Amino acid sequence: MVWFRIKRTIKLGAKSLWMHRLRSTLTTLGIVFGVCSVIAMLAIGEGASQEAQNQIARLGSRNVIIKTVKPAEEQQSTADDSTMKTYGLTYEDAERFRATLSYEVIVPSRRINQQVWYRNRKVTVEVIGTIPWYPEIAPIEIMRGRFFGSIDLHYQHKVCIVDESVIDEIFIIDDPIGQDIKIKDNYYRVVGIVTAVGPIDTTGETANGIEPQAGPSRSGEMAGGIMGNVYIPLSAFKSSFGEISIQMTAGTRQMEKVELQEVTVKVPSLDMVLPTRDILEDMLASTHKKKDYQILVPLELLRQAARTKRIFSIVLGSIAAISLLVGGIGIMNIMLATVSERTREIGIRRALGARRRDIIIQFLSETVMLTLTGGVLGIALGSLIPYLVERFFYMPTVITGFSLILAFGISGAIGVAFGIYPAYRAAWLDPIESLRHE
Repeated sequence: MVWFRIKRTIKLGAKSLWMHRLRSTLTTLGIVFGVCSVIAMLAIGEGASQEAQNQIARLGSRNVIIKTVKPAEEQQSTADDSTMKTYGLTYEDAERFRATLSYEVIVPSRRINQQVWYRNRKVTVEVIGTIPWYPEIAPIEIMRGRFFGSIDLHYQHKVCIVDESVIDEIFIIDDPIGQDIKIKDNYYRVVGIVTAVGPIDTTGETANGIEPQAGPSRSGEMAGGIMGNVYIPLSAFKSSFGEISIQMTAGTRQMEKVELQEVTVKVPSLDMVLPTRDILEDMLASTHKKKDYQILVPLELLRQAARTKRIFSIVLGSIAAISLLVGGIGIMNIMLATVSERTREIGIRRALGARRRDIIIQFLSETVMLTLTGGVLGIALGSLIPYLVERFFYMPTVITGFSLILAFGISGAIGVAFGIYPAYRAAWLDPIESLRHE
């Protein structure tokens, strides 16, 4: 009997909404756009956060990266600046790291942007001079062929390993293994092809169990015209490109000598990352008079990115919640107006035996139906917007189940919160005065 009365009251509320379809639709739009904004903003924020964390994770959670930086006092050059400027990491630093630290692997490297030629085709790549253990600190794996070995490093063999993105650009249909490519004035024989390992997550491991480390992105690092990486032995890099670079700018000549641009130290466990960072800081501070190095700890960057993600989500969620609040106020306003214009109807129902709780259920059901309908439509629209953003603006977006449940739950809660007052106001109208209302 009780269920029948509730069901009849809800049907009466739905019928009332259907009789005022335009007003109901306009009222629902506030909730639709509010829910839509919650889902869309959280999806965009989550996508941006995950992309940033993935990029940091590629550096390796157990890595400590030391980079060469130009000292601040040498950033400004004079009109006649022909003296040699020497700064940055050295091979002696790398040997000192090996002799002092407890490490799993230490990998020095140098990088330079160069054009690579194959027949009449060319592409700009980042040439990385490194040692045979580089794959141990980088999220790459051999697709075909091999990585260069100790013999190649010792005898300065002109061999190279190329990204699959480079293969697509210059080899097209040719088999790259065994082919010679020209880098600057030297020819290098392709002995292997590598690809980026993935997908990357933010837990410190890849989906297939391989820890993410420094290396190329799956897109081949297309930014800035760089179409991928080419790896050559560090000894061959030194003989081909030397350690001295000369730059001519507006009649000014600058000569710089840099032995190593980067040294990556991989430690056996996460507990050793921060102590190793402190040891490296002390060692470099005692041997480098100038601040010509920078120590990066991806583990700290990941933790900072996680904190930033939480703050970002709270800010975006708060902004979107304001839209829902405005929609809820609009619904309350409409429902109060509805109570005023249906005063006589309320009086008739009360005279025929309807109780106050029946009136409350009737008006509360109308409000909840409006907000839940707006919630469903908002979820549909909110799921479409991230797809359009990703398709046309190439921004990563991630729609989580939590955001859908949160948005739908909030829409229902708003229906109850902003519908209670109009419902109670309708229920406590005097029946006799209501019947007299015109």
